[in-house]
Amino acid sequence: MSGGVDSAVAAARAVEAGHDVVGVHLALSRAGGTLRTGSRGCCTVEDAMDARRVADKIGIPFYVWDFSERFRDDVIDDFIAEYRAGRTPNPCMRCNEKIKFQALLERAIELGFDAICTGHYATLVEGEGGLELHRSSEEAKDQSYVLGVLTAEQLRHTMFPLGETPSKSIVRAEAAERGFSVAKKPDSYDICFIPDGDTRGYLAEKVGAEAGDIVDRSGGVIGSHEGAHAFTVGQRKGLSIGRPAPDGKPRFVLEIRPVSNEVVVGPKEALAVAEISGARYSWAGAAPAESEFACEVQIRAHADPVPAVAVVTDDVLVITPDEPLDGVATGQTAVVYAGTRVLGQCTIDRTVSAVPAAP
Repeated sequence: MSGGVDSAVAAARAVEAGHDVVGVHLALSRAGGTLRTGSRGCCTVEDAMDARRVADKIGIPFYVWDFSERFRDDVIDDFIAEYRAGRTPNPCMRCNEKIKFQALLERAIELGFDAICTGHYATLVEGEGGLELHRSSEEAKDQSYVLGVLTAEQLRHTMFPLGETPSKSIVRAEAAERGFSVAKKPDSYDICFIPDGDTRGYLAEKVGAEAGDIVDRSGGVIGSHEGAHAFTVGQRKGLSIGRPAPDGKPRFVLEIRPVSNEVVVGPKEALAVAEISGARYSWAGAAPAESEFACEVQIRAHADPVPAVAVVTDDVLVITPDEPLDGVATGQTAVVYAGTRVLGQCTIDRTVSAVPAAP
């Protein structure tokens, strides 16, 4: 129970379905004074109190479990290390993979529980090869992308009571009818351990800021920066190049090179990516029957899926979209689908540009 409206209604529905339910809130920070800033952040002291009030309302036991050490090691430290390596990680994916559906589930099973139940918008379908993870019925709220890291074993011990709910407004109305104080609570956003939203400032403190060069695709120096961590692939503003490009077109960040501390920029068309691949891949349920298969690939939580062909070769998942993807950074997660079904995912280790650099 995160303290939000979705997990509150999910818990209430689980109780009404006849399950023996215990509410658990995850304490992910040991900073006792941590408070929510508007709709920023989550898993704060305020959220824990909101979750407890809901648990009392529906009459279930409630506990706060301290996973702050695991969260620091598996999510925060990973986030910092990835940025040091010039990659753009997704900490929410890592939290689902390492904390919510691994550490939490492991402890729950040790204590004799059958499953964890969350307020995520996704559905589980019994298929020929076992349980399958599918998109929710409400496309705009669908959260199957961030659940793409779940394994077949984890799916067998998971419940999503909100998956078939047509809209978030229905969930809020149900919460109000049940008398939950969180019925109108805003959704959290941004990175939970950076509640003020200043990711650049956070990284400057944790990674360190060192001046370096901004270069074009041929290696020519065209400007300077005060810290490569402040840039992301696809960024246009804040480059401070100082002079127009020869073709008069704006320049975008194409690559971060941590070893040389360079930021590579180029024209917008150079953001097009013809191929992505990753060695850290997993299947959400039964693995595809063939090593090469047609699919759709999604590279951001709210991006449109793109038809593609995927192949597993030398223990690497290689994905070739039918049309180039725009502005893909290493460290992002690529989730592959077959229709509404989530097949699996990989952390992107390598991208191949659709527009080779001029010799």
